[in-house]
Amino acid sequence: MKTCFLFPGQGAQYPGMAKDLWEASHKVKDLFKKASDASGMEAEKLLFESSEEELKATDKTQVAITLASLCSSAVLKEKGVLPQGCAGFSLGEYAALCEAGVIRLGDVFPIVKIRGALMEKAARSLDSQTGAPGMAAALGISAEKVVAILEGLAASSVYLSNHNSPSQVVVSGTAAGLDKAEEALRASGARRFVRLSVSGPFHSPLMADARREFDEALAPFAFSNPSLPVYSNVTGRMIRTGSEAKELCGSQLVSTVRWVAAEEALFADGFERFLEAGPGTVLCGLMRALRADARCEQAGTLVSITKATETAG
Repeated sequence: MKTCFLFPGQGAQYPGMAKDLWEASHKVKDLFKKASDASGMEAEKLLFESSEEELKATDKTQVAITLASLCSSAVLKEKGVLPQGCAGFSLGEYAALCEAGVIRLGDVFPIVKIRGALMEKAARSLDSQTGAPGMAAALGISAEKVVAILEGLAASSVYLSNHNSPSQVVVSGTAAGLDKAEEALRASGARRFVRLSVSGPFHSPLMADARREFDEALAPFAFSNPSLPVYSNVTGRMIRTGSEAKELCGSQLVSTVRWVAAEEALFADGFERFLEAGPGTVLCGLMRALRADARCEQAGTLVSITKATETAG
């Protein structure tokens, strides 16, 4: 059975994540040491002792989730469950690129730490007297309809940032832009408009300053050609080369996360089983929103990894 590892993005974090994996696996302990050395953060303290509020700091979050995800992957492989491909949602794409051999393990942690810091810096530069920029999920409305509505709000600085499922999209914008988007989308049939607990208008042109600085920061890092199929958020297609992957890392900051397109590409390429390797259960939910019969299992804890191993056949 052709198996794909899925890696979650920011928002999946929780205090104490991966602790059971750390207690059970010498490989995981080694990953924690490498993450600590590479990021300059004490990984055990970060994941096991941080409060929920502390983990929301973008640079800390990105290191923590990437580490927890790679730990889940490592234990799955220790138990004999190997991926034939991988994909990651937003931040999760970096764990996927590491899994596919594009980014070295020693490089992935400083890269995501830099990414988080630059995203936060760019977001704070957009704060205004009317409020902070952010993101909101619109439910019960198609991406095509949202795009058409947002085109009419072009001067309001609000953009389609995530195409999560056939009936769920996320928009990013300034505080004023989100207010106008809520009014327009509700009037056009959106069932709900939910403001997300994030610190900036990510995956939108409002992140242009972060993208420029991130491209410069990535320049010294080597990106290799993938050793496994790995799929891009920006294009929804398989990434072919290391140079393409590096370019897409910068583009991802200012582009829509095309998760539905990536899922469709995975099915088209013959993947039959999906394991959400990391904290949370969001990606399995999105997979089933596209295909109710999708075989997707959460594998972020020792218990769920054991269950996934038992059902590997």
